[in-house]
Amino acid sequence: MFRMAKRAQRPKQLLHFSASLYYSFRACSRRWMSARPEERHVVAAPRKKVTIQHLHALRASRTPITMLTAYDFPTGRACETHGVDITLVGDSLAQVCLGYDSTTRLTLDEMLHHIRAVARGSHAPLLVADMPFGTYLASPEDAVRNAVRIVREGGADAVKLEGGLELVDTVRRLTSVGIPVMAHVGLLPQRHVALSGYRLQGRDAESALGVLKSALALEEAGAFAMVLEAIPHALGTYITQRLRHAATIGIGAGSGTDGQVLVWDDLMGTWHGHQAKFVRRFADVKSEVEKGIRAYSEAVRERSFPAGAESYEMPKAQWERFQQLSEECGVGDVAKDT
Repeated sequence: MFRMAKRAQRPKQLLHFSASLYYSFRACSRRWMSARPEERHVVAAPRKKVTIQHLHALRASRTPITMLTAYDFPTGRACETHGVDITLVGDSLAQVCLGYDSTTRLTLDEMLHHIRAVARGSHAPLLVADMPFGTYLASPEDAVRNAVRIVREGGADAVKLEGGLELVDTVRRLTSVGIPVMAHVGLLPQRHVALSGYRLQGRDAESALGVLKSALALEEAGAFAMVLEAIPHALGTYITQRLRHAATIGIGAGSGTDGQVLVWDDLMGTWHGHQAKFVRRFADVKSEVEKGIRAYSEAVRERSFPAGAESYEMPKAQWERFQQLSEECGVGDVAKDT
């Protein structure tokens, strides 16, 4: 009878013991989980929002404009923290983030997901988003419909379109409804198949004139800025001088443009693919990542991580109480190796 009564008490004791552990875990997890929200400390005055007017002022004062791609909250916040003027959510994320073989694979819904993430981290820089391939080519109205989603759902300040004279009506329509447009001429990555690869554009007089005409027409249609990609540096400087107010952002267009842009992974040295001539790697994050992962794996396998200083203690009296409770509940046997 005594044994039966003792066994009858065990479920209640086990329930009490489990509940105690559960609530203790919840209390600890709120304090110690590694994936908890960051503590936000204000260490400097917040930056003022970069506006189109501010960019025009930088151009007028011949102060170079910095633009950098970002694809998620951490990279967006880095642009915010370190003084970048324009954060570009580039469709290059198709390759560097999603593993696609081309930017043309990227969908609008995928793009919106990344824009929203960047927008949560990048507030002061002007936030520009690439319109994915096929979202602005059918008609100006189709472009407006998709651009509205990028601004309203994604949180972008402006959109960027790749193309020349064929996009003049689209740019004019977008700007007429209040959606700022950054144009993109020269090498057009979304059309790399038609261009037979990622080749230098404007190398001969006739094609250079075509790039110039496109730039002038897109500015006239309302573009507030223009990316000049992979063109001779003399042509990049000449277009910059010919434009009246649109700021030029070069990527492989020489130092005579109003500003420069690089892809995050090129700048940080994390991209494993082809490195274009115009890329300069300002950091070697790839090597640091490899070093960190190898060191972590080695430490885990040799059981040097975590060390005592990286582990949590339990008061001795509580540990003895725990052992007593576990034995009383019938869960105190330690599993042995077989």
